[in-house]
Amino acid sequence: MTPSDLDLIASRATAAAPVWAATAPRRRAAALVAVADALTAASAELVALGSAETGLSEQRLSGEVARTAVQLRLFADVVVDGGYLDVRIDDSDPNFALGVRPDVRRYLVPIGPVLNFSASNFPFAFSVAGGDTASALAAGCPVIVKAHSGHPRLSSRTGEVVRAALTAAGAPEGTLQLIYGQDDGVAMLKDARIGAGSFTGSIRVGQLLAGIAAGRPKPIPFFGELGSVNPTFATAAAVADRPGELAEGYVVSVSGSAGQLCTKPGFLFLPVGHGLVARLATLAVAVAEHRLLHPSIARGYRERREAILGTPGVSVIAEGSLRIDDEDQGWATPTIVSVPLATLLAHRDTLLDEAFGPLSIVVEYDEEPALATVTAELFEGNLTGSVHIATGEDSPALRELVAVLSAHAGRVIVNGWPTGVAVTPAMQHGGPWPATTNDSSTSVGTAAIGRFLRGVAYQNTPAALLPEPLRDDNPWGVVQHRSPAGESLAWGSRVRT
Repeated sequence: MTPSDLDLIASRATAAAPVWAATAPRRRAAALVAVADALTAASAELVALGSAETGLSEQRLSGEVARTAVQLRLFADVVVDGGYLDVRIDDSDPNFALGVRPDVRRYLVPIGPVLNFSASNFPFAFSVAGGDTASALAAGCPVIVKAHSGHPRLSSRTGEVVRAALTAAGAPEGTLQLIYGQDDGVAMLKDARIGAGSFTGSIRVGQLLAGIAAGRPKPIPFFGELGSVNPTFATAAAVADRPGELAEGYVVSVSGSAGQLCTKPGFLFLPVGHGLVARLATLAVAVAEHRLLHPSIARGYRERREAILGTPGVSVIAEGSLRIDDEDQGWATPTIVSVPLATLLAHRDTLLDEAFGPLSIVVEYDEEPALATVTAELFEGNLTGSVHIATGEDSPALRELVAVLSAHAGRVIVNGWPTGVAVTPAMQHGGPWPATTNDSSTSVGTAAIGRFLRGVAYQNTPAALLPEPLRDDNPWGVVQHRSPAGESLAWGSRVRT
């Protein structure tokens, strides 16, 4: 695109911002539902395009379309409820504990046009109409999507479907727009009219974009989901209780979508003498060859796989394979290796980095009480941390491990696998660096909307000048939290009762 093309796109988004922000909740929610309905109606066409461009199965992509539609409908209900606006009303109080209190009313307002860098591995759920776009639209922000180069035709067609649905629902022109190419994405991120950025991808690119957002004359929030190895632990009691279930669940989680998932378990800690090697090898060998998303993913996976297989002390459970075809596309089967805990500690510089593809490392440990200390020493921030235990199992070491995982991950899972992120209000899909650039945010679940809002308070403002959510007659019908006059004199009394 030319600079004038980009300027026009930014201008449209800027013009749409106040109109979309002022759209009544039920109308905005209806637009989100219209998008969900349109995506569902076009699912067959979109899934065929996505499968051709990414190599992901039609079954996987059909589920992803359904997930995307469900998320939009969930956000529509949140918009109607209005609790996400966090409306707080403090009535004027001449007898306030600290002197006269004015009438103060606060709520959250949209941050303005959002630039969303879409992901390669989720061509629906984290792309044109995915979680970042849906949460920004729900917040009242227009969205400019930098389409991913791995599925450009799907991005274009999805954009057409979404724009048509928004327009039919009365959304202003410029509510959703697409741009293509790295240079155009960087140029738009630098544009002063962009209010926030979001990204799903590699640590290297995420750091680069986050630095651009922070280095602007007026810095803006940037919400990046970057890298995660998602350590998983199984106690000796869990292995004894259900060895076959553990082995099968692990291989399925590692190999699903060719391991190209940010929640793939990169490490499974098992007790020495676990006896699962033969099961794991048999299960991994049975997994069919799967295409990787695009040649750059294949190149990166080949480098990590070769580095891990070449590390001293690494034992191969299932060697797997990587085939590069005439178009430089990669085709892989699962690689699973094993190392003693001492080897992981000695070669952490080689082994700890994420391998984006169907590769995982089994780590054999001697003592469960040491796992919490090792976890704190080895792992930076992750999206998830998982623990498999036996029924009713409890110990000080187990509690300590869970506590350490909660400090290092956004989601702690017990007796489950991290792949398959539930689209539900309480979900946390984020974590400390380098899992994300902002460890208090999430890109899945209703809390994701809050990333694209900022607080504004109105003091002693006449009703006619107040926004609808802050008025006493509450024309939008949103949730309001009120602090009545006289209440401050009783603050602290609940502690005494």
